Amino acid sequence: MVCATAFVAIGAILSGAAPAQTDVGLTFKDSGPSHPPVAPHPSSDAPNIVLIMLDDVGYGQFGTFGGAVPSPAMDALAKEGLRFTRFHTTGICSPTRAALLTGRNHHNAGFGINGEMATGYDGYTGVIPSSTATFAKVLQESGYATAWFGKNHNTPVSEAGPAGPFNHWPTGMGFDHFYGFNGWGADQWSPVLYNDTTPVPPSTDPDYILNTDLADKAIAWMHKVQSTAPGKPYLLYLATGATHAPHHAPPEWIAKFKGKFDDGWDAYREKAFARQKQLGVIPQTAKLTPRPDAIPAWDTLSAEKKRIYAREMEVFAGFSAHTDYEVGRVIKAAQEQSGSRDTLVIYILGDNGASAEGGLDGTINELAPGNFLAAEAAVTTENLPKLGGPDYDNHMSYGWAWAVDAPFRYYKQVVSHLGAIRNPMIVSWPSHIKDPGAVRSQFLHVIDIAPTILDAAGMKMPESVDGVPQKPLDGVDALPVVLDGKTPEVRKIQYFEMMANRGIFANGWFASAKISDPWIPYRANLDPFAVKWELYNLDKDFTQADDLADVMPGKLQQMKDLWWAQAGRNNVLPIDWRVGTRMNPKPKDRNHYVLYPGTINYPELIGPDVRNRTWTATAKGTFNASDKGMIVTQGGVSGGWAFYLRDGVPVFDYNLMGIHRYRVTGSHAIPDNAKSLEMRFAYSGKASEQGAGGVVSFYADGKPVGKGTIERTLPNFISLTEGLDVGADYGSPVADYPFPAPFSGDLQSVTLDMR
Repeated sequence: MVCATAFVAIGAILSGAAPAQTDVGLTFKDSGPSHPPVAPHPSSDAPNIVLIMLDDVGYGQFGTFGGAVPSPAMDALAKEGLRFTRFHTTGICSPTRAALLTGRNHHNAGFGINGEMATGYDGYTGVIPSSTATFAKVLQESGYATAWFGKNHNTPVSEAGPAGPFNHWPTGMGFDHFYGFNGWGADQWSPVLYNDTTPVPPSTDPDYILNTDLADKAIAWMHKVQSTAPGKPYLLYLATGATHAPHHAPPEWIAKFKGKFDDGWDAYREKAFARQKQLGVIPQTAKLTPRPDAIPAWDTLSAEKKRIYAREMEVFAGFSAHTDYEVGRVIKAAQEQSGSRDTLVIYILGDNGASAEGGLDGTINELAPGNFLAAEAAVTTENLPKLGGPDYDNHMSYGWAWAVDAPFRYYKQVVSHLGAIRNPMIVSWPSHIKDPGAVRSQFLHVIDIAPTILDAAGMKMPESVDGVPQKPLDGVDALPVVLDGKTPEVRKIQYFEMMANRGIFANGWFASAKISDPWIPYRANLDPFAVKWELYNLDKDFTQADDLADVMPGKLQQMKDLWWAQAGRNNVLPIDWRVGTRMNPKPKDRNHYVLYPGTINYPELIGPDVRNRTWTATAKGTFNASDKGMIVTQGGVSGGWAFYLRDGVPVFDYNLMGIHRYRVTGSHAIPDNAKSLEMRFAYSGKASEQGAGGVVSFYADGKPVGKGTIERTLPNFISLTEGLDVGADYGSPVADYPFPAPFSGDLQSVTLDMR
């Protein structure tokens, strides 16, 4: 008989491993005691961690920091915790989130710009490299339960489709569970959501709204963890879509603010500025920065414009207040369910400042400028009754973005100035914070959050993760600042760059170079070397009110040299100031697609390209005159098209970003037992002409079933937040068909051919 140790030795030789040094016999009776594997677990005093990040929030937006939007949930958290008044972000969505998760500067984490605008340069790949692991990965491997709810804007566009790969989705970046959406924004009424990596069917609840759904799911997950593993600490990351456009909110929340903003944005700034001094979130010596030249004085506007703009702010305020309420529910549940563990709450009010991407008049569709439709999409009095509801992808005037960024100048994207990059933060950790209600004024950056969380959990970023050597953290541990307000500055230098808007902080000084405003989509002809630099002493000038460039040219040159040195060190080069031309989906080499039912949210940037061309959609199956529902659709309320049957009659809807809606309906129902249905779109424009219309023709088994004309189409974007679906509509509806319109008959495939 061959002894058990021989089998062990043979196995070790074959596997290349050393022989196991265990007392194992042929049976359990003649073996030593077993030693089951022990799951990793943090120390008993490791806290539960709730990390919250809002979207597109101005410093002077919420009441906790002097804004006009009441924020009782934030107030309560700040009363037991700390308000941070000199915390900074990268100035735009994806980059801030990559920096938050990895603790590295956004260019070092591959996200020098939003993923939709990625290039092949190291700092702009739109891919978080394996050498910059997330802090969540470290917590997960150390025994934390981890979950992410809401916005994920860090999955590469090329990997966001239904086939993956999924290693750059949240579940591949250190999170056990993900419930949320990919991309820069989401329709609050009909979002495209994923449960881990599986698409979530549209809700049939008539009162559904995303803010509430995310809060419900986050609370349910916390309860599950506490019920099944009460001794296991957790990381809950809640990244709301709010208050990013579209600005959607329940009507009753919008109604709370009726008439509250009739005195306009200039008055808003002055009142917020006074409240901020009263609250102590800005120094008494701070100056209110002036209105930019692009923004008209409120008292120069017509009565009609005032009415429109005031309503936009009422909608935005309702959206903001609703967000405070729903996030407050999550915080309350975390505090109540913490059990024997402490709960550390880090609440970051925005990934950047408020957004000015709505243009002067506001817009019913934030992508309209990229399709040369800005003027036609401007908000009018006719739009006001439906503003904030499911019919529009609406955004407010940039006058309000400037107002809620009080007391600073400018807004999202313009990282040369504090309105884009200085966001409020609240931290609560009752068992450790000895001066609740206090204000912290140390200069911090979003990259400092990762090492701070790891320190609070008793951990550090390892030198290697999954066998990959790690880049050093760019962030510094700010836990000493949290625990003691007298801690000296922990961050001495920080650069900022976004589409060639530039800034550099060093030991209290800040140099700025602004190249463009956010509402200008095409900037290729600008010259970043012709931009005038400014210089500010932030130790004495909290708001960047006094430019010292002309009186201190030597200091300015020193700061400019430092910016270039930091740019070279952090993969910022080459600087690239293009916007629309980087984001515009390029025509695909592939012109033939065979798609099957269950294809859901196939992203526009990697999917079929039907823009500015002739194309055909051919459905195969067995179709009858009684059939109804979606055959194939792309996009939704923000823009798109849909080919479907309505009681056996073919219909083609085209949504020109909510500005115009076109419908072609067949002349009669299809015959029973048809095997093929076609929608042929014959583009009427010349080869060089963009956005022209065309003729739509329907066929059943090759025989005509009707035709009609579409006057115009979208030249550059369909919808960057909703993709292509086959057999049902998983996003928001393109038109007023019954939603989500599952196809009732035997649909086997859909072929798209483009010419």
